[in-house]
Amino acid sequence: MAIFNLGSINIDHVYRVPHLPQPGETLAATGYAMGLGGKGANQSVAAARAGARTCHIGAVGAEGRWARDMLEGYGVDVRHVAIGTLPTGHAIINVDPKAENAIVTFAGANRLPDAAAVATALAGAGPADTLLLQNETSSQPEAAQIAAGRGLRVIYSAAPFEVASLRAVLHHTTLLVMNEGEAAELRAAFASLPPVTLVVTRGAEGAEWISAGADPVFVPSFRVTPVDTTGAGDCFTGTLAAALDAGADPARAMRRAAAAAAIQVTRPGAAQAMPSAAEVDAFLEGQ
Repeated sequence: MAIFNLGSINIDHVYRVPHLPQPGETLAATGYAMGLGGKGANQSVAAARAGARTCHIGAVGAEGRWARDMLEGYGVDVRHVAIGTLPTGHAIINVDPKAENAIVTFAGANRLPDAAAVATALAGAGPADTLLLQNETSSQPEAAQIAAGRGLRVIYSAAPFEVASLRAVLHHTTLLVMNEGEAAELRAAFASLPPVTLVVTRGAEGAEWISAGADPVFVPSFRVTPVDTTGAGDCFTGTLAAALDAGADPARAMRRAAAAAAIQVTRPGAAQAMPSAAEVDAFLEGQ
């Protein structure tokens, strides 16, 4: 069993601000930090920290080798992370005192992986394995088709939400993970959906597993005091994928994912804030 993740790798520039900036406003930041991020990298770190054998498929620029090395340090297989000619993707993240954020991203090297790179990475994969996808890289439709053809579970985190990208991937998707706002956009864009299991995250309210022919599974969020919500959804998705990969049923997998996200938001940063499986175990024992 393994998780393969075609995902973005970003250098996060995080600014603490008194409030999220308004149009035309210049703000003085009260703090700054740089770290590893990107939805893909975050999910890979979360899955690896949760105990899954995790292989990342992606690219960084020459100046971003440290990000690749950091992924490897978290236990992620980086053999299929290329060093490209484009600069490493990056994100400008503003975080306010309530831990809300506003993010601007630049794709950079995240657009380099092509179908051939994905096919090479998945050459030995099979029905016991999982492919993770998001909307911050190239070649998602090709990757989904290759993975589905090899019998992999395909988990698609459809963010940032794009209708065209969703249409191209949806027929090869096993599990679609979206937040409440994205789910509303999905319903507005599609008159009907192919048979796909849907996980809708609802922030502080919790998350719901919706599958045709079965009762929904709802898991409430754990009450914590957040410090930084950047990467919380990625923590949830990566941990969920790891739990499913390990054979957990939807209710148990969702509960572990909710617990991991609850821990993650109490720490600053994205990838570096992902909890270990032991930390999640200890947290759940205390509930």
